[in-house]
Amino acid sequence: MTTFRWGAPADAVTLPSTVRDLLTSALGVTGPRPAAEPELTPPAPLPAFPGLDTSTDARLRHAGGMSTEDLLTGRSGAVPDAPDGVARPTTHDEVVEVLRIAGEHRIAVVPHGGRTSVVGGLRAVREGYAGVLALDLSGLDRLVRLDKTSRTATFEAGVAAPKAEEMLNAEGFTLGHFPQSFEFATIGGFAATRSSGQASAGFGRFDQMVVGLRAATGAGSLDLGKAPQSAAGPDLRQLLLGSEGAFGVVTEVTVRIRPLRELTYTGWAFPSFEAGMQAVRALAQDGPLPAVLRLSDEAETMINAATGASDANGGCLAIVGWFDGAADPSARLTELGAEPLGEAPGKAWEAGRFRAPYLRDALLDAGALAETLETATFWDRLPETYSSVRDALVNTLGDAGTPPIVMCHISHVYETGASLYYTVVAAQAEDPIAQWRSAKTAAGDAISASGATITHHHGVGRDHKAWYATEIGPVGVAMLHAVKQATDPHNVLNPGILLP
Repeated sequence: MTTFRWGAPADAVTLPSTVRDLLTSALGVTGPRPAAEPELTPPAPLPAFPGLDTSTDARLRHAGGMSTEDLLTGRSGAVPDAPDGVARPTTHDEVVEVLRIAGEHRIAVVPHGGRTSVVGGLRAVREGYAGVLALDLSGLDRLVRLDKTSRTATFEAGVAAPKAEEMLNAEGFTLGHFPQSFEFATIGGFAATRSSGQASAGFGRFDQMVVGLRAATGAGSLDLGKAPQSAAGPDLRQLLLGSEGAFGVVTEVTVRIRPLRELTYTGWAFPSFEAGMQAVRALAQDGPLPAVLRLSDEAETMINAATGASDANGGCLAIVGWFDGAADPSARLTELGAEPLGEAPGKAWEAGRFRAPYLRDALLDAGALAETLETATFWDRLPETYSSVRDALVNTLGDAGTPPIVMCHISHVYETGASLYYTVVAAQAEDPIAQWRSAKTAAGDAISASGATITHHHGVGRDHKAWYATEIGPVGVAMLHAVKQATDPHNVLNPGILLP
């Protein structure tokens, strides 16, 4: 059964014996859990949507996203979030028509790009609706316009990230957006989730790349972005960026592009995570700032070394990448106390940077619980946030005999702060979904209490709504609902997602 797994079956990871032994000895993992074949209830009848497919295969392949909860639920045989059918429009006007029909018949519409959401962003509310429709945007897969003078490109929303990069590379350009979901995510998905790529220090977050967009809403079309910058009122593009399909369906995105340049990746060792944290802050604030700047804590560095990846001579590993022709940060890194490890760690990270989701599948197969979460905060709060979230995860996922593995790295840096990205591995409890929900609640409470944001780049989805409401306050919540009423008067767009 391959439906509830990440990516291509041919690229599945097999755990080496050293990792299997570590799972048993360190975590008490007792062995694999049997997977059940998924069982679908008969679909609710749907009206004639453009490109409608009600086959079992189509419904299964659009049943939720790629969070650990989504995968464990599907592997148990339960598929509560399977749609009743899948619509595959091929034009903006057909998307508008889908939303018109859905509003008329009270059908919930869940936009799908690469289906890589890890926060429940594809689990719409079914109650109160005549049916649920997955809106597959893969048919909107064209490069609409390449403007070499302005250095912009307009893509339809369903263009897969590798295809977009291939088309740009052929013309000597790059988007430069490489999140871990890169192999399967889409341009529209990047916009709808306010994505951040691994080279964001050099290229910017995706929302910083967007200069224009087109969206279909329940009240008509939106065409936004007449100039690179404007003082004509609030920037309405920002209402669609990060809206996760709740306010409209992004159908076209115009993005800033850059000339194609090679990146050089190197590894560096810091004596401690604290020392490394001070150093990456210095680079972010005073330069030279590399395009890629990642710092692993002691636990993540140790696990990487134990599994055959890069060692850091007992310290904490940093991966640094910079453009050819850009300022070489090596002298500054040495000045800041880093020990050079050469290009091998950087090349190893580059070669494996999209493999972690496949490893998670293998860990779940073995009977381990594996998942990630992330946050961001200002530099002065970063040490407290790092410790409190780590402690929350350790305390809720472990017991006296078998503490979990909790790893963290700084994944994105800014002048004013940085993102923390946690990975956890523990033995699965009898109810692993409840186990993770408990840990996620404790971590979310710790994030909120420390003054950090509930998500830096994964999005809100279903999983983060409660903390998001606290983060923006009652006036902010009211503003969101007012926008929802204006753009989705029938309340059929991804109901239950984003809005508290």
